[in-house]
Amino acid sequence: MVRRLAMAYFAGAVGALVASLTYWLAARAQLFDELAGLVPLLSWSWLQRRLLWGSIFALGYPLVRRRGFSPVRTGLVLSLLPSGLELTLLMPLNDQGLLGLSLGGFMPLIVLATNAIWGWALARIMISAGHS
Repeated sequence: MVRRLAMAYFAGAVGALVASLTYWLAARAQLFDELAGLVPLLSWSWLQRRLLWGSIFALGYPLVRRRGFSPVRTGLVLSLLPSGLELTLLMPLNDQGLLGLSLGGFMPLIVLATNAIWGWALARIMISAGHS
């Protein structure tokens, strides 16, 4: 169990790196109008918090996986936790409105998509490591 949790922690950090870089590239390419003013500076201070939270949320992977979900479905179900936290708690606390709607109508979808990328990457890494 400890090895599975350690692998999930590592996979969560790598998944967060993949999701963060995807978000950064989408913001730089201005794929959505909502991202025009939200291009983060690609720096360690921006990444470290995302990697830490990605690792912490990934610790739930073995618990959700035990419910009988496939590995990828487990990652996608697990991705709803950080999405919900960000949309209903963190964005309102940062004066971005409930669901981040003051940033634009697509912001909830952008958050869900970014976290879904994290969940998918988490699952793929767990499968590759033989911990599916």
